[in-house]
Amino acid sequence: MKKFVNAIDQLIPQSLAGFAAAHADIVELGAEGKFVRRRRLQPGKVALVSGGGSGHEPLHAGFVGRGMLDAACPGQVFTSPTPDQMAEAAAAVDTGAGVLYIVKNYEGDVMNFEMAAEMAAGRVARVLTDDDVAVEKSTWSTGRRGVAGTLVVERIVGAAAEAGADLEACRALGQRVNDATRSIGVALTSCTVPAAGKPTFELGEAEMEFGVGIHGEPGRRRVPLAGATEIAREMAAAICTDFAGRRGPALLLVNGFGGTPAIELYLMYDELRRAFEAEGFAVARSLVGSYVTSLEMAGCSATLTLLDDQSTALWDAPVHTAALRWGA
Repeated sequence: MKKFVNAIDQLIPQSLAGFAAAHADIVELGAEGKFVRRRRLQPGKVALVSGGGSGHEPLHAGFVGRGMLDAACPGQVFTSPTPDQMAEAAAAVDTGAGVLYIVKNYEGDVMNFEMAAEMAAGRVARVLTDDDVAVEKSTWSTGRRGVAGTLVVERIVGAAAEAGADLEACRALGQRVNDATRSIGVALTSCTVPAAGKPTFELGEAEMEFGVGIHGEPGRRRVPLAGATEIAREMAAAICTDFAGRRGPALLLVNGFGGTPAIELYLMYDELRRAFEAEGFAVARSLVGSYVTSLEMAGCSATLTLLDDQSTALWDAPVHTAALRWGA
């Protein structure tokens, strides 16, 4: 294993210190580095808090800032943050309008965020993301996994909160966006968790994992490596089938898992866009890049979100975070 580390147990705190220093105009670290928070809070705004295991950067800390999250709680690599992290983060950013937790559907995340909500002094609501169509159940979740669609929920609900939507409106909107979102991923290689020191799983030179999870969880099946057109068509087919006839304007996110260069991600975007449009979707908004990663795994995921006038306008609204920036 070759990685830029000093000591494994110092990887997360040292990385967070560097992140906070590099983006000091946007974020700051909470007490004892338990969370990353927005440097300038907006009084009277619903606070959005998310989190999860590290190793998926820039999710979630990279999305703290104007128009997205108010705080993010990083756990150890691929391990849920603790309830006290979440509770302290919520208390630090709650300016009186309540806190909305955005939680990926993994057993540890769900349990710990529920415990944090019980510890909260103020009003708390939750949106659970479960956009992965690959499998109905896995070792890590009950039902579908929350993957790259979480970014879409955080962005659209974040814009609504920034515009003054109340806690119940933000919760309901988050649920609608999640219900309109589907994702599926394909891995070409495994990743290596630093504490383990060896790949999570093995793939042959001519194999790929179709439907892989963001922690290296098994997908639908292991299949022979194919060309990009065939891979994209199969990914699109899985999502289209799950939408069960629902069609219309959509956001297409092509997300890299950490080890896939941009040249390949844009190629996959072109193939996926063609495949979805052939099925009756109109790709009205796009995002391409490595936003919800799995350490250095080679591979990508496709996320399709059905848009309406409200969600389109909120997606387009200004956002200023370390990883996502546009508008005024």
